[in-house]
Amino acid sequence: MKVTYEKWAGYNGKDVLLFTLINDHDVELSAMNYGCVVTRLCVPDRNGNIENVVLGFDRFEPYVENAPYFGAVIGRVAGRIQGASFELDDVTYRLAKNENNNHLHGGPNGFHRVLWEAEPVQRDDVVGVVFSYTSPDGEEGYPGTVHVQVEYWLNNDNEWTVTYRVRSNKTTLINLTNHTYFNLSGNGKRDILDHMLTIQSSRVLELNEELIPTGRVLDVAGTPFDLRQGKTVREAVESGHPQIELVGGGYDHPFWLDRHHDKEIVLSDPESGRILTVETDEVGVVVYTSNQLPEGLDLGGVLSRKYLGICLETQGLPDAVHHPQFPSIVLLTGKERVSTTVYRFGVRTS
Repeated sequence: MKVTYEKWAGYNGKDVLLFTLINDHDVELSAMNYGCVVTRLCVPDRNGNIENVVLGFDRFEPYVENAPYFGAVIGRVAGRIQGASFELDDVTYRLAKNENNNHLHGGPNGFHRVLWEAEPVQRDDVVGVVFSYTSPDGEEGYPGTVHVQVEYWLNNDNEWTVTYRVRSNKTTLINLTNHTYFNLSGNGKRDILDHMLTIQSSRVLELNEELIPTGRVLDVAGTPFDLRQGKTVREAVESGHPQIELVGGGYDHPFWLDRHHDKEIVLSDPESGRILTVETDEVGVVVYTSNQLPEGLDLGGVLSRKYLGICLETQGLPDAVHHPQFPSIVLLTGKERVSTTVYRFGVRTS
């Protein structure tokens, strides 16, 4: 196992570093200190062919110019905050507006646009990189100076583990996620419509026309959102369900998970045999089937298009600050919030 890094580019007078983690099975993860972006993740199929299973660019510049959050850490708050404002301890905070009248994914200069400090780590049983950033009080409108640490680890069980550690000197909102787009076909050779998705969730959040939770929690039974026994993405796309059509013909929905650290989410590609199992201590996962992915971006020789990737964004529930029935995303002064998600790659041999 080893971890290496190189200067990939310059940005605002500083070095953009690209870190590569490699385990003893030649599984390889590359991530840069700009946005903690995962640029490549190469894993074997059932025949041992090692291919990239995430969407990303092979140069730095497109990540700044035109990247729909490929591989990035999202914060301070993932998802949309209605009206780009919220009230906390009787104070109203006004946030940057970057999607109509709303605040999306931490604002235009959220954590995905930050150049993080980074330190490679090599141990006997794991290799990793630890990213750190101090978000100043008032950044994008949020209260509190926030210290954030994001850890990426790769072990010989072909597990990529993401751990977030956050502290603030003022009570604030925190809801981090990772926006990696997965495609288990390998090197983007097929879309994700025939990927099979299983989620242990009996509840999904209803969205309004602005893709913000209405506050209604829907029972998934008898709908395309009932993934407890697994469905192909195609089944959802072709279902005609109003919530599926609302978001552009696919998923862009928060699922409220029924259980944690117990194979909550399983994505598989029958043709390659690859399986991705996701386990998390977060309360929810936003599933996004790249319904609005811009077309024609050069992703290492593959042109981007609708349904080319699927995001499994483990997180708290979106816009929770406006819905007291949702688990709180408030981080109290001096408290530490720690969250871990494990992405485990395997194969089905037949």
